[in-house]
Amino acid sequence: MLHLRVISPAARTREVLTVLEECPGATNIVVFPGAAVTPQGDLVQADLARESANAVIGALPWLHEEGSIALAQIDLALSKAAEEAVEEAPGDPDDAVIWAQLAQRVSAESRITWAYLAFLTIATQLAGIGVALNSIVLIVGAMVLGPEFGAIAAICFGLLSARWRLVAGAGRTLAVGFAIAIAVTFACALVSVRLGWIGPANLRVNEEVQFIVKPDRWSFIVAMLAGAAGVLSITGGKSSALIGVFISVTTVPAAGYVAVALALREWTEVAGSVTQLTLNVAGMLVAGTVTLAIQRRFWPQVGRGSSV
Repeated sequence: MLHLRVISPAARTREVLTVLEECPGATNIVVFPGAAVTPQGDLVQADLARESANAVIGALPWLHEEGSIALAQIDLALSKAAEEAVEEAPGDPDDAVIWAQLAQRVSAESRITWAYLAFLTIATQLAGIGVALNSIVLIVGAMVLGPEFGAIAAICFGLLSARWRLVAGAGRTLAVGFAIAIAVTFACALVSVRLGWIGPANLRVNEEVQFIVKPDRWSFIVAMLAGAAGVLSITGGKSSALIGVFISVTTVPAAGYVAVALALREWTEVAGSVTQLTLNVAGMLVAGTVTLAIQRRFWPQVGRGSSV
């Protein structure tokens, strides 16, 4: 269940109540006339089945400009009325995509922030060390730490909804993030080379991590599966599944390998890791966009009332 909070101009509160009363997934409807101060208006609250959120949001598009609408997850709802609302709402809560929520989330994750750059740089450095030390443990740690899937999901959503500014912004975030992460890791690797800590021999005996520079058909297939799973985990609110997505793809390890190979001037290794990075990103973009398109087109309870 979700908790809905609406601030509505007094003249339009009846319209809000009508939408909620006619929605099979809405219950526990409460009105506080004149309770809202900024913006001024009536406060309306209700509990809402997740699969009914699109219908309510889609029926009240004017609230974005004239009032306010907010949704919050309810962790515990002990209510017979709430149970009946979930049963009466079309579809299953786990299948429901709240498109407005998804749009807001991917928009936030498409921006370049210091936290994003820091996480991606640290992850790429860990991957670079893992490459140099032939440590699969460090490679996996770097995979989990990498934050790049948020930008990839934003591009997928932008492509689906023809929001080209979002696509451009997320693409820039992805490109700038990897460029900075590779540059910093390259500088650190170059210092290690000058100090004699690593050399070309490190890339000759790293059998455990050679998969990073040996892309093949499976690389693209795995990336597509990971992209589909990643989008499903975001749209379904199953954030724990993202960890499996991160471990499945080699975007960050490939970036770390690029940096180390550049420092060692191993151009063949550079080409292989760049190809791996490109295949992984392309596979996730294709699968992520297709997954979103399928969710919107073939799941009735998902697409109804959508603002995509």
